[in-house]
Amino acid sequence: MNYYDSIVIGGGPAGLAAAYQLKIEGAKVLILEREARLGGILKQCIHDGFGLIEFNKVLTGPEYADYFVNAVKSTKIDIMTKTFVTDLIKTEKGFHVTIVNSQTGVQILSCKTIILATGCRERTNKQLFITGDRPAGVYTAGTAQYMVNIEGLLPCNRCLILGSGDIGLIMARRLTLEGAKVIGVYEAKDTASGLARNVQQCLLDFEIPIYYRKTVIEVHGRERLKSVTVADVDEQMKVIYGTEKEVVCDGLILSVGLIPENEIAEKLSVAIDPKTNGPIVDGQMMTCIPGVFSCGNALKVFDLVDHVTANARIAAKSALKYIQKESETDG
Repeated sequence: MNYYDSIVIGGGPAGLAAAYQLKIEGAKVLILEREARLGGILKQCIHDGFGLIEFNKVLTGPEYADYFVNAVKSTKIDIMTKTFVTDLIKTEKGFHVTIVNSQTGVQILSCKTIILATGCRERTNKQLFITGDRPAGVYTAGTAQYMVNIEGLLPCNRCLILGSGDIGLIMARRLTLEGAKVIGVYEAKDTASGLARNVQQCLLDFEIPIYYRKTVIEVHGRERLKSVTVADVDEQMKVIYGTEKEVVCDGLILSVGLIPENEIAEKLSVAIDPKTNGPIVDGQMMTCIPGVFSCGNALKVFDLVDHVTANARIAAKSALKYIQKESETDG
């Protein structure tokens, strides 16, 4: 019961698509997900714009996720939520995966292949070397999105958004619709990082300004954010001192990039590409460790979830070929 052809680590869009593809082609699959529900970040992305490639129609994030969640459940794939992977060991015939589950405790599972679909995380203010205390009111864009869309909370009344990533652009519109004042989006580069459609629909259509070659260098306030110091940056994105300006606000939303989550991959000494921060893979999405595949935002940060799905299918089909090859060798 504890042996699988493939264990998929991560129950977001990549993990769901990979697991479903494996299952419909006859593999015994297990999905491990650390949250209580499947779907990943899509659960909180209530805006539309998803599914244009995959379904040829416009869907919200939850609608896109529900399609794969329902598909996975219809095939009776084994699923373990609230589960954390604590160790991975390569064996002669596959892998041992040590997990901690909220109900069953510690278990060791075995499998022939592993698909890493662990997604990505957001950069924080400390990774940007923004000085000051740690007052309430400083959030990553994803955290602010969760607070508004899932918890029904308004995190701030007057905010500044640092970085022009897509989630930040979408949150500029979302916060405005909820009654907050968005002072503007401050971007260190001379072009926006997010999709052009989001710049138009989320900023220009709502008359929210975007300022280029500017960044936040300090936050002020001890218990609650009171203001931030912004400054110009040069072409190397170094601060031009003497251009500092204090901006009064009670919210700083960070939308300054995503980092693939690969702490689990590193337990197997998977080689990481310093440019993408994801595993180095071949054309079949297999890492330097035979039998370990990576897909979705754990591999690299994709702009569209439709591309994540397509990439996950490649990893799943490659894992199937590997399983078949290993079975023939054992036979």
